[in-house]
Amino acid sequence: MAFFGLFNKKQEEHLDEGLKKTKQSVFDKIARAVTGKSTVDDEVLDDLEEILISSDVGVDTTLKIIRRIEERVARDKYVTTNELNGILRDETAALLAENNTVDMSGWDLPADHKPYVILVVGVNGVGKTTTIGKLAHQFKDAGKRVYIGAADTFRAAAVDQLCIWGERVDVPVIKQQMGSDPASVAFDTLQSAKANNADVVLIDTAGRLHNKVGLMNELKKIKEVMKKVVDTAPDEVLLVLDGSTGQNAFEQAKQFSAVTQINALAITKLDGSAKGGVVIGISDQLQVPVKYIGVGEGIEDLQLFDKKRFVDALFKQD
Repeated sequence: MAFFGLFNKKQEEHLDEGLKKTKQSVFDKIARAVTGKSTVDDEVLDDLEEILISSDVGVDTTLKIIRRIEERVARDKYVTTNELNGILRDETAALLAENNTVDMSGWDLPADHKPYVILVVGVNGVGKTTTIGKLAHQFKDAGKRVYIGAADTFRAAAVDQLCIWGERVDVPVIKQQMGSDPASVAFDTLQSAKANNADVVLIDTAGRLHNKVGLMNELKKIKEVMKKVVDTAPDEVLLVLDGSTGQNAFEQAKQFSAVTQINALAITKLDGSAKGGVVIGISDQLQVPVKYIGVGEGIEDLQLFDKKRFVDALFKQD
């Protein structure tokens, strides 16, 4: 059974392995930048700025981190290149700790109402359907009664994949014919979930960002219809992003934020590239909680995001 909030040794190993490509890329570049130097000077900081930007931390967040390191160097007067990695880790963690996001210490669903409704959004191909399946598994493993709504009625593959996940994790999936009104699917899902005393509902949605007006209207209608069954719905609008796309993920986040109110993020596929730094930039810039990160293909590899553990894993020297 998966116990939320207990970051065990196996999860830590998976996190380390999932960030391996990003970590190696960052360390190799820093090692080259400090070769032949004993202290952190302007040239080293310029190189470090370039390294962080190339790791998809993002320009604005990188400048914040560099500014903090400059202040540290000025305060301590003499900082060796051997200390640079530790300082980079500490200042990055401190920066993320100052934003408005709060790490989940566990998954405690509100006791005053149920079901807890999560509307899942994101463009096609980011791992949205897989994320829903893995979340369903984790919730069920934590003793929750889970329902899934297949409201992406424009892609047969999405519905089929959700049904496969439903069978795999033994969770009911509510669906309708292809081309049906997504709001109708959401309505049916919540009715079934409420009638069967479900604890949590995961609603999949279409990932068509090219037509922003249509998507905005669709999401608005889904929300309005769900409130007819559960007046607090949706409790959460979870945006799924593909971390391997780097700054494209950040751009998607900004575009979806313009279309609908996002209050949670899941960043997937961090094990597939050296672009793991994007988590730092997104967490800092959007001020929307990163709740989950995907660090592998396994069903347990969707982890609760912990800023400190993430930064430790990213900058920890082997």
